[in-house]
Amino acid sequence: MSNDRGNFGSKIGVILASAGSAVGLGNIWRFPTETGNNGGAAFILIYFACVLLLGFPILIAEFSIGRHSRSNTAGAYRKLSPGTRWKWVGRLGVAAGTFILCYYAVVAGWTLEYICQAATNSFAGTSPQGFIAAFSEFTANPWRPLVWLFAFMLTTHLVVVKGVEKGIERSAKVMMPALFILLIILAVCSVLLPDAEKGLLFLLKPDFSKVTGNVILSAMGQAFFSLSLGMGCLCTYASYFRAETNLSRTAINVAIIDTMVAILAGFIIFPAAFSVGIQPDAGPSLIFITLPNVFQQAFGGMPFLSTVLSVMFYILLALAALTSAISLLEVTTAYLSEEFSMSRKTAARMATAFCTFFGIICSLSLGIGKDITLFGMTVFDVFDYVTGKIMLPLGGMLISIFAGWILDKQILWKEVSNNGTLKVHTYKLVLFLLRFVVPVSIGLVFINELGLFK
Repeated sequence: MSNDRGNFGSKIGVILASAGSAVGLGNIWRFPTETGNNGGAAFILIYFACVLLLGFPILIAEFSIGRHSRSNTAGAYRKLSPGTRWKWVGRLGVAAGTFILCYYAVVAGWTLEYICQAATNSFAGTSPQGFIAAFSEFTANPWRPLVWLFAFMLTTHLVVVKGVEKGIERSAKVMMPALFILLIILAVCSVLLPDAEKGLLFLLKPDFSKVTGNVILSAMGQAFFSLSLGMGCLCTYASYFRAETNLSRTAINVAIIDTMVAILAGFIIFPAAFSVGIQPDAGPSLIFITLPNVFQQAFGGMPFLSTVLSVMFYILLALAALTSAISLLEVTTAYLSEEFSMSRKTAARMATAFCTFFGIICSLSLGIGKDITLFGMTVFDVFDYVTGKIMLPLGGMLISIFAGWILDKQILWKEVSNNGTLKVHTYKLVLFLLRFVVPVSIGLVFINELGLFK
């Protein structure tokens, strides 16, 4: 491995950076939305099973591919299977991560706007219809979302350009503990609200009568997307792991942290929403329309507390968005730097410029460009649909096939066992899951996301 690529400097840095890559806005709004739509606690139990059977094996696969190749995602598959078309799996991951960041940064920018609105007490006295109108007016504005898009992308760029240890690892060591502290404070405040027990019962008491085939498929999809699999982030980060890093333990820690964030988000949203009689199934608008209304109603008699908690919540969202965005930008930066022999600074600038440019187009497509559509979707929705419903499931399925059938089994064993120095009792099980269970499961998720199941 070339020394100028950099390494993570500590075990905790590896875990926090990798977990930060997985933890994002999807943990805060997508998990509660999926839980609310699919039976509450029963969905969560199925989700846990899917993380173990689906997420953990792919985490191991991406970590093994990344560390053994010591390369960016595209270069990894070319090195491990030279002269074959498997190199396109890595390129697919780079493309997916890049295109996701283009529209993800737009939504992340909205969190910065809402931090300011919460801090200036703009939510006070606003009706439910007023929140809807305010959100629509803001997203359709031709310049305000762009200001926050630029601010968010600049922040992400400044972290990535500093490198692996001084930029990515150092930021993760600050942001991930801060994220957990905010989660715990908000969860405690939420469960102390009147009638919060209704939300807790929904979150903790399983109702298996609501479990259907679609619920299981939704749980698989949530486990897959929540862990940020198939977009090159974890493979790229693993290329910076040291030789002594325990891949299995790291994968377990990442899965646990990611799941804990999602569950804590549930403890924030469900009790608060049920306390004021609101069902948390509003999708992406949940965090920008429903939750401001929840904060206003739940803590309206205590204006200062309402303001403080609202600010804390949107800071939490911004931190979650930033940890994911850093890993997404690193995927593209590493690819450009290594495949085209660029300096890290030049590669980061090009990656930031590309994502910002298409981020502008995505943002404007929600306002003045809303009439420009493709297959009936705005540009923003096209980026979301193509990456989320096609590129990620397809990439994840191909990764599992590659690791299970194509990759030399000695390579997989050496990486998982650190050249035989670690006892890995689950190796055969992981290999079996990668070969048979994971591809079929992701294939079903893929078909379901495309709407082919009735």
